[in-house]
Amino acid sequence: MSNRHLLLSTTLAAMTMGALALGACSAPPASEGAGKPAALSSDRVTVTMAPVADLRPVSGTYETRDQADARARIPGVLATLLVKEGDRVAKGQVIGFVRDERLGQQTAAFDAQSAAAAAEAGRAQADLVRTRDLYEHGVYAKARLEQVEAASRAATAQLAASKAQRAASLSLAGQGAILAPASGVVLHAQVPAGSVVMPGQSIATVTAGPPVVRLQLPEAQASALKSGALVLLKADDGATTSTTITITQIFPSVTAGIVTVDLAAPAGAAGLIGRRIEARVAVGTRQAIQLPSRFVTARYGVDYVRIVRRDGASSEVVVQTAAAAEPGKVEVLSGLAPGDVVAAPIVGAPR
Repeated sequence: MSNRHLLLSTTLAAMTMGALALGACSAPPASEGAGKPAALSSDRVTVTMAPVADLRPVSGTYETRDQADARARIPGVLATLLVKEGDRVAKGQVIGFVRDERLGQQTAAFDAQSAAAAAEAGRAQADLVRTRDLYEHGVYAKARLEQVEAASRAATAQLAASKAQRAASLSLAGQGAILAPASGVVLHAQVPAGSVVMPGQSIATVTAGPPVVRLQLPEAQASALKSGALVLLKADDGATTSTTITITQIFPSVTAGIVTVDLAAPAGAAGLIGRRIEARVAVGTRQAIQLPSRFVTARYGVDYVRIVRRDGASSEVVVQTAAAAEPGKVEVLSGLAPGDVVAAPIVGAPR
């Protein structure tokens, strides 16, 4: 063997011995790699697939059952408007007045006609008294008496007609008062005082009826709704709360494939009329995995559950969860399979 081959063999042997020595130094003792088994809770559940409510997102608004318009009943000028947006009004309350100058002139004309008719009726009554006296003394014939009696009745009727016309004119002028059609809150009052208005023109809009949550659903989904359906409403702070809402009315008409549904507003609900509400409505059932929320641990934005294997060992797995329709539970979208045994975490135990 040459000196070159001898030197190469010696170098390879030295490198092999060094690697073995380094591996022996870095290998941990057998007792150091085997830690103690994690403490397990006796609170366990077996994962199963079960039918759950199929929730679909829908668009909802906070409204009242109806909205009533306070309208002008006569043409004229809006002399006064006594309310503004946000004011509360009672049914029948005067909230404005429309004035028509022609009605005042018309009433004055009817006053003059009534005075003339009253004078004519008085003259006719006096003629009747004289004519009757002369008839009784044989001066006038009965035909003359009947003629005067007819003239007296006509004058009396003309006086009654004049008074009726004057009363109608006064009543028409009184219709210039704009009355609140219902008790509620004024939503719109955008006609300023001094504006010319026409009969039937809306002067103010007032809420009417109890508060409701109004939903707009596709007709295919609305057909599955029923009274007492489960609805998830998102609270103002962004948290999703489960609320059972009673359907008070399903409108029978379909507009562009959309059905309007009214739900009784939840207790304590308040806010601006027309405020958007995020809702999820149960329109059927589907198979899903649900767990009580106590079995899920969240760390740094990631959800974990502890699975117990048949040999008693356990390990944490990452799961993807979503809000469940049933309060106190979460839906597991991925990470678990039917038949897995899940243990609840022990409070205060090391992770």
